[in-house]
Amino acid sequence: MLIDLHAHSTASDGTETPAGLVASAAHAGIDVLAITDHDSTAGWAEAAEAARALGVLLVPGAEITTSVGAVSVHLLSYLHDPGDTDLSDLLADARATRLHRARRMTELLSADFPLTWDDVLAQAAVGATVGRPHVADALVAAGVVRSRDEAFASVLATTSPYMLGLGSPDSVEMVRLVLRAGGVPVVAHPLARSRGAIIDEGVLEAMVEAGMPGIEVDHRDHSSEDRAWLRAFARRHGLFTTGSSDYHGSGKRNRLGENSTTPGSFQRIVAIATGLEA
Repeated sequence: MLIDLHAHSTASDGTETPAGLVASAAHAGIDVLAITDHDSTAGWAEAAEAARALGVLLVPGAEITTSVGAVSVHLLSYLHDPGDTDLSDLLADARATRLHRARRMTELLSADFPLTWDDVLAQAAVGATVGRPHVADALVAAGVVRSRDEAFASVLATTSPYMLGLGSPDSVEMVRLVLRAGGVPVVAHPLARSRGAIIDEGVLEAMVEAGMPGIEVDHRDHSSEDRAWLRAFARRHGLFTTGSSDYHGSGKRNRLGENSTTPGSFQRIVAIATGLEA
C-alpha cells in the first residue's frame, strides 16, 4: 500500500486542481492520499469526489502555518472537523495574513523588478490561498528567475530584504486546537534547514507534551542524519512517524510517492481521529 500524506493543490500553492491532484496520485499508484493545502480546506469536496471515482482513499487535511518566536513551524492536521469554529476562524485569519504579506512583498519587489499585484493574482486559482509561491511564479513569468526554487533561493529567501514575517499562531497552542477540533496534528519537515531556522528539541518536546502524536520524518528536505535523529526522537516519545512527498505539481521537483507512510502509522492516525486510540 502506497500512502502519501502531504500534497498540495491549487487551493493553496499547488499547480493542479484538487481533482487533478487526485488523478495524478492515482496515476502514480498512490492508494492513500492526504490533501494538505496551506491553511485551507477549500479543496476537500472536489478532491473527495475525484477520489471516489478513481479508487483513491482520501485523507482530508491542511498544513497550518504556526511559529515559535521567529521560527516558522508547519503543522499538518489530518481529519479535523472543518466546521470547528475556532480552527476555521484561525485558518481564515491565516489566509488573510498570507494575502497581506504577499501584497506587501510585491510592493517592495516592484521597486526593483517588473512585477505588479495583478501579475501575482494571475498565478493563483480563484479562491486559492495567495502567498509567496505565487509571487515566485509571477517572478518566473516576468523572466526575473527561472523557477520557484531559484526565487526561494534568491529574491524570496528568508534573508532577502523583500521577505516579510507572517505573524503566525503559537505552535504548541495550535497542537491543542487541532486536537480539540478532532484532528491529528503532525509536525511537518521539522529539520528542513534549507527553509530557514529550525525548531529545537525543546519545542518539539513541548508539542508532544501538548498531545502531538506524530512527526514527519521521511521528506526530501531531511538528510539521512536528520531522519535517524527524528526516528530516535519518535521512539523516545512513543510517536508514529510519517513520510510524504510534499507534492506541489510542477511548482516543485517533489514527486508523488517519493516518500511514504507505513500502513501502521496511517492506522494510528485513523484510530486517534475516530477515538479508538485513547
